[in-house]
Amino acid sequence: MIVKTVTKKSILIVLVLLLAYSSLFIYLTTEKDEDNIMTDVGRLMPTKIKQVVKGQEENSLIDTVMDANEQDLKLSIAGKRHSQGGHTYYPDGVVLDMTDYNKILHVDPERMTIHVQSGATWDDVQRAVNPYGLAVKVMQSQNIFTIGGSLSVNVHGRDIRHGSLIETVNWFRLLKPDGTVVKVSRTENSEYFPLVIGGYGLFGVILDVELQLAEDELYKTRTKEMSFKEYTGYFNNHVLADEGVKMHLARISTAPDSFLKEMYVTDYMLSETREDYSSHSKLKEERFTFLTKFLLGLSRDFDWGKNAFWKMQKSFFLHRSGNTVTRNNVMRSESEFLEYEAKNDTDILQEYFVPVDEYEAYIDDLRVYLEDRDLNLINITVRYVGRNNDALMSFAKEDMFALVLLINQGMDEEDISATGETVRGMIDITLDHRGSYYLPYFEYPTKEQLKEAYPASEMFFKEKRRLDPDERFINQFYEEYGL
Repeated sequence: MIVKTVTKKSILIVLVLLLAYSSLFIYLTTEKDEDNIMTDVGRLMPTKIKQVVKGQEENSLIDTVMDANEQDLKLSIAGKRHSQGGHTYYPDGVVLDMTDYNKILHVDPERMTIHVQSGATWDDVQRAVNPYGLAVKVMQSQNIFTIGGSLSVNVHGRDIRHGSLIETVNWFRLLKPDGTVVKVSRTENSEYFPLVIGGYGLFGVILDVELQLAEDELYKTRTKEMSFKEYTGYFNNHVLADEGVKMHLARISTAPDSFLKEMYVTDYMLSETREDYSSHSKLKEERFTFLTKFLLGLSRDFDWGKNAFWKMQKSFFLHRSGNTVTRNNVMRSESEFLEYEAKNDTDILQEYFVPVDEYEAYIDDLRVYLEDRDLNLINITVRYVGRNNDALMSFAKEDMFALVLLINQGMDEEDISATGETVRGMIDITLDHRGSYYLPYFEYPTKEQLKEAYPASEMFFKEKRRLDPDERFINQFYEEYGL
């Protein structure tokens, strides 16, 4: 029986536990990083750099590149630094921090486009286009990331009708390693288009971009629970085949009592009327994240916490089935509860792509493998991304389900080694099912696994050296896999 309300007694217990757990969390949090030591959200690769240069004006960015050429300095590009494999910095290098290069340059309601500098966030974009009744086509579920960072990893999201971000790009301007600026599109300087998008900052600085927008539609939500065995059939017959379903998200259980067996899915179906649009169009803000943060903390530390969080999470979303929400607000998922800076452990992400018709067998194999591994897996979301090979380093070689794994791990060498062994095993299983994995994360995969997942990688790195022969733009990801 599905519990749809939380009793006052349960709330009191949760609040008491929250107070105790928060006190422990404050005690365990890390101290501020040392000067010139840069890291990312995963905190597993702290690196001493030469300096950080704030990108504020185009001319200053050009000057920085020219100075780097004169002094033979290495350049890396950073946004919000949520890539976790050294993609945004390099030892003794100069980091271009793009977060202040963040202007909204033009919104064109008639053409349904936006021209924006690369350091702006998706939140900035949403606030600019929402008054026009417009929304983003493709982005991550969270809106905290920069546009340039999202382009550099070629993100995907909840929209099942538009796959990878590259599909929505009209053109962008690129500051090349030689200090010149070019406009890049599918027809102009087109060789850069499939390289820079999904290129991890290795070909130069994305200065600004024109993106296609969508109507800020009004959706009705539909949430159902099911077995993982039912999911593929349900998705094909009731989601993908129904043009009225515009967006989709699923979760599969990581709780010990139902590990990789139970799922719940949420579909976003186009509302039959827009009469209520104005009453729902206000952009939502983060709320009550302390409770989710607390429950996620229990999931990190206790099996019973994982079981409780799964049941409460599932009950919450099932109870909200039938609610009305705008497209913009679907794409404003809470982010603050994911912030985690304990002293001895950290949260990392992994993401695996598996063909739709392989999903059930893949989950069975993954469950068998993980049952014998000591991996603190605390959440998995499942999305759909359609086949798209526009980017040379495309992860969507065919229609795929994307599984985003949130893993908690220790930060010492022993824990890193143990997690790495398990991750490489999961990647092997993924590859056995014709899948691939996402590249913005820690350097656990082997070079051989990267080559198998990305057959075009050899050409990609060859093009990098051709277009940037001095390797002016470099990062630790490139050093690990491209050299």
